[in-house]
Amino acid sequence: MPRPELEALQLRRLGRLVGRELGSLDELQSLPFTRKEDLRDGYPLGRLVVPREQIRRLHASSGTTGKPTVVPYTRSDLDLFATVVARCLAAAGAQPGMTLHNAYGYGLFTGGLGFHDGGERLGLAVVPVSGGMTERQLTLISDLRPDVIACTPSYALTLAQAFSERGIAPEEISLTIAMLGAEPWTEAMRREIDANLGVRAVNVYGLSEIIGPGVSSECSEERSGLHVNEDHFLPEVVDAESGEPVAEGDRGVLVLTTLTKEAFPLVRYWTGDITSLDRSPCSCGRTLVRMSPPAGRADDMLIVRGVNVYPSQVEAILLELPELTPYYRIVIARTGTLDEATVEIETSEAGAELQARAERLLLQTIGCTIAVELRAPGTLPRSEGGKLSRVDDRRRT
Repeated sequence: MPRPELEALQLRRLGRLVGRELGSLDELQSLPFTRKEDLRDGYPLGRLVVPREQIRRLHASSGTTGKPTVVPYTRSDLDLFATVVARCLAAAGAQPGMTLHNAYGYGLFTGGLGFHDGGERLGLAVVPVSGGMTERQLTLISDLRPDVIACTPSYALTLAQAFSERGIAPEEISLTIAMLGAEPWTEAMRREIDANLGVRAVNVYGLSEIIGPGVSSECSEERSGLHVNEDHFLPEVVDAESGEPVAEGDRGVLVLTTLTKEAFPLVRYWTGDITSLDRSPCSCGRTLVRMSPPAGRADDMLIVRGVNVYPSQVEAILLELPELTPYYRIVIARTGTLDEATVEIETSEAGAELQARAERLLLQTIGCTIAVELRAPGTLPRSEGGKLSRVDDRRRT
């Protein structure tokens, strides 16, 4: 859809959402943000805007830092969910008749059922394997020969390593497309997954409060920015401190407004994810705005000796050294009044010279001292299907 038509559609839908006619999309900026605390204050269904008997499904975000956010869906919301995930699959190159190996977790987490319904909507046969039990995953992939896999990027690395350990070469694996999301990842991880699974990996973004997976995804042509399904989810990027809009291309906090949801609409939801927007033309032909892969969450940012650091930033820097692998964790400890960071990272070529190069690269790029400790292959935690925590915060223990 041409941008003027798309923006007119957004304006009509936004007007219906807020209950008044609007002159321009800029009027959205006069409305307050909705934050995670607002949703928790309404726990469990205080923000439901349709009669309860219209609910057809309930999902929930994790409650690791407080009460979970319960998200209700009407039949129309579930139809929207399936549609936007089907769009993501199609943008990645999936076609009717293919088979999808769905290794996202089924249950309250939105990933499993979201990709299941989206795959079926596009006409794929779905293998609902869920997460974990890696040996079973390998058997099903080897026997059923799926074309597409959906899972977290860290679990894609786990599967790639497991295939390699069994002597199965990438060209022997049937998979050609990997739909990866639910955690930040880097281009270095993509290169490793592409090479070792024999796939073309694309980034998928979503969050349960908005819909689940399907808010945005990369196209297979560019794999450079995630096309936001902005006819349904209106994006803004604002300054983390002031809340004011940032210039196109500048990084800030992603804010989303749901334009078509029924049960649980949100106006200017502060996602906490750090990204930027790009409206330049894409070779795939889609006119939807592209968001950069989230660098992390604003509340995941580490402050090391006064310097702001995101875990994915550390990963991207270290993986410039080919001797290092994507298996790492950042250990945060407190010495006196200062927070100290140490990166533990696996390599088969341990040595003082490599360690020194890694520490020097971090210092030159980030501007603060971060210690690097080299670990033998297989010694750091692996994903078993869910999100893999990259930070081990020992300040509270």
